[in-house]
Amino acid sequence: MSKAISVNRYTACQGEGGMTLTNPTQAVLGHMRIDKWLWAARFYKTRSLAAQAIAAGHVKMDGHTVKAARELRCTDCLEIAIGDVVWNIVVCGLNEQRRPASEAQQLYEESAESRARRVAAREARQLAPVPGSELRGRPTKKARRQIKSFNENSA
Repeated sequence: MSKAISVNRYTACQGEGGMTLTNPTQAVLGHMRIDKWLWAARFYKTRSLAAQAIAAGHVKMDGHTVKAARELRCTDCLEIAIGDVVWNIVVCGLNEQRRPASEAQQLYEESAESRARRVAAREARQLAPVPGSELRGRPTKKARRQIKSFNENSA
């Protein structure tokens, strides 16, 4: 479990991986809306997409579904499902502004089992791609004729 401590004007998150210092602007914030944090931490491209994911139940705080206006604080545990990938994270910092990805990654700490699960899923997708994923665009004239003859013969 992580805990937040204050070091001068910085907010720090101390967890299994050591201590991470975050931006001075983050120390001013004690809490913020969860949809705004998901946008600032770059989990979603827009705040409306983050709010839609929260409304659909893809974001859970401490195992419970939340609303977009829920206040988020340091040390809160989130479970975020994006597609078939599930992130288990602990909030380490708050930032009102959307910053570069390298800074956004300092706002949270992912659990080791979550990271291992994501890596295993990525490797499985690379080894066994979805059937038909290599097909792009309209079929050629020859392929269209083959599809038509196959459908007529099977009917």
